[in-house]
Amino acid sequence: MSPAHSKRTIRDIDLQGRRVFLRVDYNVQLDEHGFVFDDLRLRESLPTIEYLREAGARIVICSHRGRPRGEVVETLRNAPVARHLGSLLGAPVASTEDCIGLEAYAAVEALKPGDVLLLENVRFHPGEEANDPEFAWQLASLADVYVGDAFGTAHRAHASIVGVPEYLPAVAGLLMDREIDYLRRLSDNPEHPFALVLGGAKVADKIGILNHLCGESNVICVGGGVANTFLSTQGIDIADSLWDAEGVPDARHVFEQVEARPDLRLYLPVDAIVGFGAADRDHVRRAPVDHVPSGWRILDIGPATIELFRSALEPMRTVVWNGPLGWFEREPFDHGSLAMAEMLADLDGTVVVGGGETAAVVQRAGVADRINHVSTGGAASLAMLQGKPLPGEAALDDA
Repeated sequence: MSPAHSKRTIRDIDLQGRRVFLRVDYNVQLDEHGFVFDDLRLRESLPTIEYLREAGARIVICSHRGRPRGEVVETLRNAPVARHLGSLLGAPVASTEDCIGLEAYAAVEALKPGDVLLLENVRFHPGEEANDPEFAWQLASLADVYVGDAFGTAHRAHASIVGVPEYLPAVAGLLMDREIDYLRRLSDNPEHPFALVLGGAKVADKIGILNHLCGESNVICVGGGVANTFLSTQGIDIADSLWDAEGVPDARHVFEQVEARPDLRLYLPVDAIVGFGAADRDHVRRAPVDHVPSGWRILDIGPATIELFRSALEPMRTVVWNGPLGWFEREPFDHGSLAMAEMLADLDGTVVVGGGETAAVVQRAGVADRINHVSTGGAASLAMLQGKPLPGEAALDDA
């Protein structure tokens, strides 16, 4: 896949000595000792930061953490994140106790080329989520250039994402550019044969992807609660399994599209790992999907389904996966999702994994480095795969 370059990037502008307002997504959790629990989002931002440092920029990083709803919450301060980022960069990262005002301005002015500063949690101000123009202007006054690299929050029309770019030249960071490139090309012109692998709980969360990409697809493999709804729509008794009653009309519409296209195949589970009650070790078994015992629940795809999906996906040149195929947070119901991650890592083609839970599965399977692209944005990648515009992308300057 060659780059789309629909937006200007940090490669397109002179950065020497300039104050760069770098919006990232550092919405990370801390452990009981105050250390970053999972630093994937920080590590994904490093190529952009290192590029800016080498270009001689003075880097002012902005991020939110959590949902403080416009108030200061001590446990959501960014100082611990700054310390962890400094350890990853091998260079000090300063921090401030506010993201605007005299302290922030003085800290920015003290920066030398290559220096890095992390502002305080931008959501401590109600003007962030309200996209208040005055608040956006105060943030913009700290910099000469805006760099959008927070793909994980690019679906939010917040002040630091769409407001600040109204006052500054606005370009994409390397992470944002890569995310947009992969997901836009998959949405617009995927290499065929092309497959969708969909899971998760609700049909409503995936129907937009199906409606947008069904016309391009050759194979659709469905697991999780989404598959349960499809099975129920076919009149199969799925006992106490999770399903989405409101998604039945959408499932029927998908069946109609598949019937109208001889070159499109829809694969649903043929067997499942089912559990009863608390689903302890003594209450877990394999069952055909049309013979789930009364009172039991489908909690993962079974071994026959894994092999069915494997044979369907092996010839594919492009695969998009969004949504786990079972209750992946708990053993043994993670096996189907982990098996999917491993089979896609072995695929001779382009594989793109949607963010959120699906990215967590790939990380846990230890195959992230063998997947072409693992998106850092759950809701943002979902929006792009549905063909929806992202406010954070639209705010950037066109190439």
